[in-house]
This record gives sequence, C-alpha cells and structure tokens, in this order.
Amino acid sequence: MNSLWPTPLDPSHLGRPSRRAATAAIEAHVAVLRGEPLKASLATALREAEGLGGQERRFAALAVRELSRHQRLLDLAARTLGHPPGKVGLTEDQALLRYALWRRLFCGESWARIGPEVRLPGPVRPRTIKDDLLSKIVESPLSEPPLPESAAERLAIRYSFPNWLVERLAALHSEPVLEALLAALDEEPSLHFRVRPSGTRAEVLAQLVEEGVAAEAVELAPDAVRIADASHRVFETKVMKSGRLQVQDVGSQLIAEVCRPLSGSLEGSIVADVCAGAGGKTLALADMVGTTGRVLAGDRSRRRLSQARERVRDLSVRNVSFPHPLPIGEAQVLLVDAPCSGTGSLGREPDQKWKLTPKAITDFQATQLSLLEEVAREARPGALIVYATCSLLPEENDEVVRGFLEKSPGFTLEPVAPVLGAERAAVLCDGPFLRPIPPRVPGGGFFAARLRKAQG
Repeated sequence: MNSLWPTPLDPSHLGRPSRRAATAAIEAHVAVLRGEPLKASLATALREAEGLGGQERRFAALAVRELSRHQRLLDLAARTLGHPPGKVGLTEDQALLRYALWRRLFCGESWARIGPEVRLPGPVRPRTIKDDLLSKIVESPLSEPPLPESAAERLAIRYSFPNWLVERLAALHSEPVLEALLAALDEEPSLHFRVRPSGTRAEVLAQLVEEGVAAEAVELAPDAVRIADASHRVFETKVMKSGRLQVQDVGSQLIAEVCRPLSGSLEGSIVADVCAGAGGKTLALADMVGTTGRVLAGDRSRRRLSQARERVRDLSVRNVSFPHPLPIGEAQVLLVDAPCSGTGSLGREPDQKWKLTPKAITDFQATQLSLLEEVAREARPGALIVYATCSLLPEENDEVVRGFLEKSPGFTLEPVAPVLGAERAAVLCDGPFLRPIPPRVPGGGFFAARLRKAQG
C-alpha cells in the first residue's frame, strides 16, 4: 500500500455523468444510509428519475455502489479536510459530500466538472452545504493522514472495511494476500456468464464476436465466460435472447460442478437444491442432469423462489419442479447453499459490509449447522450433500463442517479435488474444500464441502 488515496478509475468504465444521474445516485445513497438495501434503493431512484439514458443509468448505478464501497475512506478524506461526518448534520449532506469526494478521489475530477452535477438549487434537498464550501472541499489540497500501526487496520481504512472483518481475514491470510483480496472485493465486478446447452463455449464466444461483443473464456470453469465489453450490449445479443447464456459468477458455477460424482456426470440423477434462492445454481444443475434427470428446488423465501420459478419458465426448462415440502429422501445429491454473511459477494453488495456484525456471523453459523443437520436426517443412505456458502469466514465454512461431522458419525468428508482434477484443484482447493478466492479466481469468494452419508 504505497498511498492511502486511490488512483482514479478509467473514465471509459464510468458511464455518462450528469446532473440527473448524480441526483439518482445521491438519493439512492440517502436511502441506503436510512437502512434500505442498496439494490432496492437504486431500483427506486432509477425508476423515479425521468429521462435518464442508458449510460447515465450505468453511471448512477456505479456511483451508488462506490459510495458504499469506499464509505470509510471518503469519510476519512472529509475529516482530513476539516469536515468530519459528525459535523455534517443531514443525511442528505453526508451523501452529497461523499459523492463530491468520490468524484474527486476516484474519478480524478475537479470542481469545474463536479460543480454542474451538484450545484444548488439541486440535486438533493434538504441541504445545508453551500456551493462555495463544497467547491473548497473539492479543490483544497489533501494530505496523507497519520495511520495506525496495525497493518490490518491500515488496510481496513484504505479499502473501506470494518476493522473486525479485516482482523478476522488477517488471521487467515498473509498481508499481501489480504490486500489483494480486499482490493478485489472493492472492484466493480465483471459480468460472468455460464454457457448453456447445447453446443460448445467456443461456438458461443464466436457468436458474441460476430455480434460485436468482446468476451473471453474463464479457464477455471468449463462453461464460464467473462464479458470484456463494458457497454452491457451482451443482453441484446441473439445468443443471450436464445437462452444460451446465464448470468452466473465463476465460483457459483464451480459449486454446481462440485455436485458431480467422481464418475464425472450427473446425467439422469435426481438433485435437490435445498436453498435454491433465485435459481442460479438450480438452472446449472438442471443442465447437468439433462432431460432424463430431475432437479427439485425449494427455499424458505417465497419471494426468491418465485424468481427461480420465473427464470425456469423463461428458459423453458422442463426438468425442474418446486414440490413442497421438498422430498429430500428422493435425491441422490443435495445442494445446501446455506444463508450466509455474503462476505465473498461484497463486490456486488458493498452496503452489506456496514450492516454485518460479529454477532450476525455467530447467528449465521447456528442457522447453517441446524439446516445441514436437518437435511442430513432426511437424506437417503449413500446420498451426497454439498454444503456451500459465499462467505470468506471459517466460522461459516470449515467450522460448520467440523461441527456437523462431530455430531454426525454417519457422514464422511470427501475431498473436492478429484472432481476438479489436479491442475484446477491447485488453484481452487484448500485441503478437502473448494475455496475460490479473488483475485486468484475472478468474481466473488465461495466455499463448498462434499459430505457423504454412509450406505445402510
């Protein structure tokens, strides 16, 4: 970490800034500060904004995520300039100040560019910060403040994470690995897709090139594709509209792959996706079991399960059903993608890092262990349970698996590596577990373990 203050982003990745886009971004951030989820706040702000073009919407969405993503560092910059957050009375003022400092520090802009986006009589009211004060904050020299001696706390400040979370990660990783991980979680996530049947990934990539979309294979997962084109034109392509591509993180694709038997194929199997959520892994498993297999999907959240039903219907997938209660005893393979802290997905949901607490991690651990034990009781003899999370913390991963095995003598832990092969396992596995961690693996951080129930 050479400097506390960042190198500005590539302007081509920003979209198009404007006064209306700034208004939407700041209003959404105000809603986040008042406790609303970032995704919902952004959706509301964009819906209420009139006349925003596609590139303006893209800028507003990026800005909202960035204001949460870099919240701690932006507030330190404000303090260093003599305007600590506690001195700023209104939530609207706090959001406005963060926006102006983000445009300065992370976009490299001057008041000449920032001013038209935020000058009175807008973009957000009520407001007590006058234009002259805001311009002074943007244009005044910014010195390097004194930093704590603790390496973990320095990194927590630079990459805007809570101290407690970085301290837990620091116990697992060396300082260079930890810094790379935090930096990766601070990046705007790339778009990753899974290529769906039928045909090959190479054919889909060729079709994308024909349609003018830059894309490349991600070799760590057999069907993964990264979109290098920042315009999001991929969603308008024929290959996307034909159902050949599904948005899915690389680590999420790997979890579905870990559900395979050592023989290499799930074709014809019955698989239960116990915590199906919005159905991303459900669809991947449906493609893996083929027309002769079945996927049984369930989730405790009716809202999320309705999203899964809709995705299954939109893609005309016919081998997925949603029975209630879920007949767990029918499945040869059970995926338990348990509710978790989402610490591996903070690149996509940066507001969550300010909502998480150590107590929440303890609560998640209790829920995860209880859920795993419940599924294990109903699983048929010989069944494979794949336990998975999108958490980086051992409390939700290794410790849950160990606690389960201590209470469940009828289960054994199977290593993941033989399913993936030695070359990929060297990058993706940690002992018996799947543990893809950014930036070594693109996208978010994930975990999976294979648990086998004894026969008879």
